[in-house]
Amino acid sequence: MASKVGHPLRTLVACFIVIAVLYGVMAATKSWAPRLGLDLSGGTTITLTARNVSGKGGVSASSLDQARTIIQQRVDGLGVGESQVTTAGGNQIIVSAPNVQRDELIQQVGQTAELRFRAVYDEQQTTPTSQPGDNSKAGSPSDSGTGSAGPSSSPTPSESPSPSSTATAKSKGNGRPAPALPTEPPAPAAPFPDDKTKAVPADQAINWQPTDDVRSAFASFTCPRDTDTYKDVADKPLFACDEAGTTKYLLGPTVISGNELTSANAGLGQNNSLGWEVNLGLNGKGASQFQNVTGVLATRQSPQNQFAIVLDGSVVSAPYVDKAIPGGQATISGGDMNQERAQNLANVLRYGQLPLAFEISSVDTVSPTLGGEQLQAGLIAGAVGMALVLLFCFLYYRGLGLVVIASLAVAFGTTYAAMVLLGAAVGFALSLAGIAGAIVAIGVTADSFVIYFARIRDEVGEGRTIRTAVETGWRRARQTILVADAVSFLSALILFIVAIGSVRGFAFTLGLTTIIDVIVVFLFTKPLVTLLARTKFFGGGHKLSGLDARHLGVQALPGNRRRMRTASATAGRGTGGEA
Repeated sequence: MASKVGHPLRTLVACFIVIAVLYGVMAATKSWAPRLGLDLSGGTTITLTARNVSGKGGVSASSLDQARTIIQQRVDGLGVGESQVTTAGGNQIIVSAPNVQRDELIQQVGQTAELRFRAVYDEQQTTPTSQPGDNSKAGSPSDSGTGSAGPSSSPTPSESPSPSSTATAKSKGNGRPAPALPTEPPAPAAPFPDDKTKAVPADQAINWQPTDDVRSAFASFTCPRDTDTYKDVADKPLFACDEAGTTKYLLGPTVISGNELTSANAGLGQNNSLGWEVNLGLNGKGASQFQNVTGVLATRQSPQNQFAIVLDGSVVSAPYVDKAIPGGQATISGGDMNQERAQNLANVLRYGQLPLAFEISSVDTVSPTLGGEQLQAGLIAGAVGMALVLLFCFLYYRGLGLVVIASLAVAFGTTYAAMVLLGAAVGFALSLAGIAGAIVAIGVTADSFVIYFARIRDEVGEGRTIRTAVETGWRRARQTILVADAVSFLSALILFIVAIGSVRGFAFTLGLTTIIDVIVVFLFTKPLVTLLARTKFFGGGHKLSGLDARHLGVQALPGNRRRMRTASATAGRGTGGEA
């Protein structure tokens, strides 16, 4: 029997080692408090007003909903926080995100123009100048992969690996030293004349060549770009800057629209030897255009062998090509591409294309005061409820109530550590809805013990001793516990998938605490009950232990029946002798 029981003390030690590791990681990362949601810690709310990209007609409900989904994905890219993206008024999208700085959120959701691919005709280093309405952010998420900042900084698009071809990653500079910086501010650039620059058909865009007037205007152009003067028009050339504002580009008309892009994913190169890269996929039309464009660019000299990926009139990456790329699959790699830059560039490419254009109507800071008051009231109510639960446990389970309390304490400590570490690792933010999910989990943990105790009663009622009933009852109870937790977890998973906003926070917390309940029951509750059953107080059925005969619903504990019958028989024989 001992071999079947195992080593409960070792299991308990393993449980406490796991908890110690969690808190050790918290100490190493100096993270002692969970991130709080918008309703508890405050945050930022942005209202975006939509308009049709063409400028004609109204905003359809389907386009607005599609845009809302894309913006939700962008905001979710900041973490698993309690972000909310909702529509209002038929042409507005309201974005609310906790624990996010105002400028960071604006940078993430403000990129609402079309994603475009343009050929590079010239690039030059420049010093950013301060202008009203400057929205360039050095080190922003979208600066990953930006080319031509210096030697070996331009990522290289190449064919994706296939059975018959192997991708190569190369990187090169712009082939010339950076121009000397002027000692005085340059004269204002001549406006880029939309009315004098003819629109270029898409099939001819790659063959466009800048005139002397255009090059002269580009020479005096400075960053950041004046969006009113230098407008981002698809079929016309563009003066643009990178997100850091340190490089300016003379770009041709759009050669490929972001509509043709079907996928963008970051990952390590072949055999993890080529560093991080971004893999692109295009549809049939885009694949044909991309093969034609890369074939032409490959014949040109630097920097005209580059194409710029432009979002909101800013260059987010400017890789170069050395050969035509067929098949609609390409890779951007090389240069200073690391994991963060690759993932940020992939996010911009994947979520950059919106069916509508937006203007930021308002930006508001949300105060956590109301949520703090609700949290305080909730904690008071929770404390009162917990006190009643503990009182009931001691009245009904007596000494075994300590097992319930200890299990709840271990579950709380593990859940708290998990929330803190998830907040630091993936941006999980705890909201009022998430706290509600954690409170529901208290009942899940208590229910697991109730099921186990009920099985122990059944086993004792069938004539087994307490020590035997603890083991056989567990073998039957664990199936019921696993099924109940599986149903709870499945419900939380489905709710997390189909829900949005704070409801997802409730579902995430419920799922997390359900998993922790399984761990606590298997690694703590059961081995603790096994150890207690080996003691004289619990195993002997003391009336305050909760395992006495009356509490278990039997006349006498199975292990004590023989002794009681023997004592009665002895007393009877003694009486007969005297008679």
